[in-house]
Amino acid sequence: MMTVTSWPIAEPGPLREPTVWRIDLTLDEIWRHACLAALSEDERARAARFLRLEDRDRYAASHAALRHILAGALGTDPGLLRFRSGAAGKPELDGPWRDRLAFNLSHSGRIGLIGLSPAGRIGVDVELTRPLSDCLGLARSHFSRAEIAALEAQPPADRQAAFYACWTRKEAFVKALGAGLSFPLNRFVVAVPPEPAALVSLDGSAQAARGWSLQHLDPAPDHVGAVAIQGEGPACLLRSLDADWSTNLA
Repeated sequence: MMTVTSWPIAEPGPLREPTVWRIDLTLDEIWRHACLAALSEDERARAARFLRLEDRDRYAASHAALRHILAGALGTDPGLLRFRSGAAGKPELDGPWRDRLAFNLSHSGRIGLIGLSPAGRIGVDVELTRPLSDCLGLARSHFSRAEIAALEAQPPADRQAAFYACWTRKEAFVKALGAGLSFPLNRFVVAVPPEPAALVSLDGSAQAARGWSLQHLDPAPDHVGAVAIQGEGPACLLRSLDADWSTNLA
């Protein structure tokens, strides 16, 4: 299991293997202006539609960080990057960077995760682990029978953590597919803790699940995450942006 100490600080650069970046989305007034200035007009307009300053900050910080990391990987200026909507609305690079690499973004609480892959699809998910009154009820509404049974077998004290691990693994896989909300979560099975993260079956077929890798992530206290990667290579590199990363956006 990865821990918060497994995320060394680094500067974005050329991408040679799948990498997940962790970002602290907490902004002060100076960083807020820097992040907003790094966004496109459309992104700033979307940020302005958030009613809560906290939500606006997290959107601005996560998308400014995305531009910063992508620009480092592609060797270009963050402001030049262009995006388009792919299948089911999943953002993709456009223009001269189209098809150069795959990326995905997730944020919850004060933590954001950005996954990049030079070859093959990638999806990330992170969740702030708030107390749940009925995690089994949620599982029975969304999960496969095998996953529900695995959660029911958990000691009550471990069940919520296992639920969040299962949820983030499933969300990361769906995001990697780019299928959006139309892809039912009970169409596939992921391993439930204490089993290591893995895609067990897809549409009832273990063969169909081959060619995908899942990795459990612990990006910060009270947060849990996962990354899904197309391919069976080594584990993702885990990196953190420096605490003052937004001062480098100009």
